[in-house]
Amino acid sequence: MEPTPRLLLLDSASLYFRAFFGVPDRRSRADVPINAVTGFLDMIATLVDREKPTDLVCCWDNDWRPAFRVEAIPSYKTHRLTEGSDVQEESPENLTPQVPIIRDVLAAIGLTRLGVDGYEADDVIGTLVQTHLGRMPVDVVTGDRDLFQLVDDAQDVRVLYTAKGGVREPDIIDQSFLQAKYGVATGAGYADMAALRGDTSDGLPGVPGVGEKTAAQLIARYGDLAGLRAAIDNGDPEIKGARRAKLEAASAYLDVAPRVVNVVRDMQLPADLVTSLPKQIADPERLDELVEEFGIGGSVGRVTKALSIA
Repeated sequence: MEPTPRLLLLDSASLYFRAFFGVPDRRSRADVPINAVTGFLDMIATLVDREKPTDLVCCWDNDWRPAFRVEAIPSYKTHRLTEGSDVQEESPENLTPQVPIIRDVLAAIGLTRLGVDGYEADDVIGTLVQTHLGRMPVDVVTGDRDLFQLVDDAQDVRVLYTAKGGVREPDIIDQSFLQAKYGVATGAGYADMAALRGDTSDGLPGVPGVGEKTAAQLIARYGDLAGLRAAIDNGDPEIKGARRAKLEAASAYLDVAPRVVNVVRDMQLPADLVTSLPKQIADPERLDELVEEFGIGGSVGRVTKALSIA
């Protein structure tokens, strides 16, 4: 019997950062840190074994602060810049050398890794979700709430949210979760709420005085951000006093906020992109070299066993 098609999209940086901070320090014989490598591989093994995807893509941040988002809102992620420069703060010292190892191991196994210049992993994920709608169910694995906007019950798109329970016990984010937790009915509604609320962790100011609860109530009442803004422009008497003043004062921000908050769903993807799980190890010799050099045989073995290519 052919397996049921299912696409698993990994927000890679979110997961290997979690692995780095969650897995005790481990070193190769040459004293190279490997805890993020082994932790990330173990996460993949767990996910493949449990979720039984037919397709999987490790989505990558080729640009963590894209120009089009900075142009819209210059404060976007400025707190992550090295003081006095346009360069991102270094990742933790012992994580930085592990990222190239992760890339090499994924390539040697044959797992697809995809980043697109000028875009974040969120945009890669958004575009892959869009291109697979109606073709197969999609699960997005992340510790980032921004991707809740992709949830769509009708199209069978969920988020496996790892912030609390990790990949072993993720929160399953569907529309009923969004309604119960945030008071918004859809993924699109979550994005509109997030634009109103703002997000200090990403340098998004939001509308002053409009918190999460108020933002959700406004989106629930007016359907979406466009509906709310039309009601403001048309003098809806229900929007009055200080609230109206705050929303009107934030008009310029609301003009551009969706460009920052909403993930891209229509970027150009490589014509030769293959998302299906590998049927065999792509480069056995290179994989053996990596296992020998870094002492990661246990984690590599768990991944290849989960993929049934050991």
